[in-house]
Amino acid sequence: MTRVIHTGDTHVGYRQYHSPERRQDFLDAFEAVIDDAVDPQSGDGNVDAVLHAGDLFHDRRPDLPDLLGVLSALRRLAAADVPFLAVVGNHEATRGSQWLDLFSDLGLATRLGSEPTVVGDTAFYGLDHVPRSRRDELDYDFAPHDADAAALVAHGLFTPFPHADWDTETLLDEATTDFDAVLLGDNHVADTARVDGTWVTYCGSTERASADERDARGYNLVEFGADAGGDAVVDIRRRSLDTRPFVFVDVELAPGEGVDRVREQVRQHDLTDAVVVVSITGEGDPVTPAAVEEAALAGGALLARVTDHRAVGGDADAADTDVEFGDPDAAVRERVREMDLSTTARRLDETVRDGGLPDSNVRDRVASLVADAVDEGALPDGENASEGGDDGAEAPDAENTPDDQVSMEDFR
Repeated sequence: MTRVIHTGDTHVGYRQYHSPERRQDFLDAFEAVIDDAVDPQSGDGNVDAVLHAGDLFHDRRPDLPDLLGVLSALRRLAAADVPFLAVVGNHEATRGSQWLDLFSDLGLATRLGSEPTVVGDTAFYGLDHVPRSRRDELDYDFAPHDADAAALVAHGLFTPFPHADWDTETLLDEATTDFDAVLLGDNHVADTARVDGTWVTYCGSTERASADERDARGYNLVEFGADAGGDAVVDIRRRSLDTRPFVFVDVELAPGEGVDRVREQVRQHDLTDAVVVVSITGEGDPVTPAAVEEAALAGGALLARVTDHRAVGGDADAADTDVEFGDPDAAVRERVREMDLSTTARRLDETVRDGGLPDSNVRDRVASLVADAVDEGALPDGENASEGGDDGAEAPDAENTPDDQVSMEDFR
């Protein structure tokens, strides 16, 4: 039997809501997974490996504290003799060498690919995130193995799950190896299905990267064994993580009701150190978000986000349009994040709006970004609008570019 932790979409380094505390939360969640892997008392000790299905980092240029935090966690895992096997996600992908390659060179990780990595009696393969425009080139050619079971770790939005743009049946039909399980990352919602007799599962994200992610965060515990006839058996179980509390307050205002009703609903919850997400619908009076935020903070919340859906056409399912009245630039950044732009498009936007960049340099900077995108294949035949934002995680914001960000070049 082989017993592994299947995790992914840890998005270490994401400074959600511009909050340094939230940035630390994402690292803490990743460390909690490692704790469970190395400490038998924490619930999932004695696992044979930790499998990471991509988006370890939120950005291709992680901040130094986040990089060092991940290195420390991986060293603890290595000291416990638990291998870390992973693939590269769309958020962290760089041209050429990946951060995962650096960790591999340090002996702290294995980058999964077309060759099998055998742990116990199971062979593991990997498939990094591949842009839609390049998937027709894939041949799904995997080297043979002689293990009792085989699993593919991949990053992408696969059928039959929501928002899918990658056909799982095609992958399984064309793969030169028969997989007993496909362990996925990219979709932040944990879910499991069977496709042509193969278990296909998402582990979900380890922290809430958007207000839509209301379910508890966690990872999968997967066991590979065999039945009495020698056929492979896969058991997938869900494990929850103790992450920062989110308090979701949905208020439908009746005619004549207003901010007092909203604040009353907010105060009914335990707000201690929580992220409070308030959603307002109904026919009541206009509500000033700042008044609700103040009430939440007074009740002990870490931060509060208020969305009055009536302000965006009355559609309760409309995109959040939270506005920070004291910082209009932040409001613009929030709206840009909601537009599901590609990484290249976001960088172009940041360049154009960067007040610290002389106008004479903007054209050269834009030309350089476009040239880089072409080199990376990020501008294939005009299809470049959503490679970085399909999974629900908000895009890296313009504020998250401090001086301690590091690139692969810094280690060469």
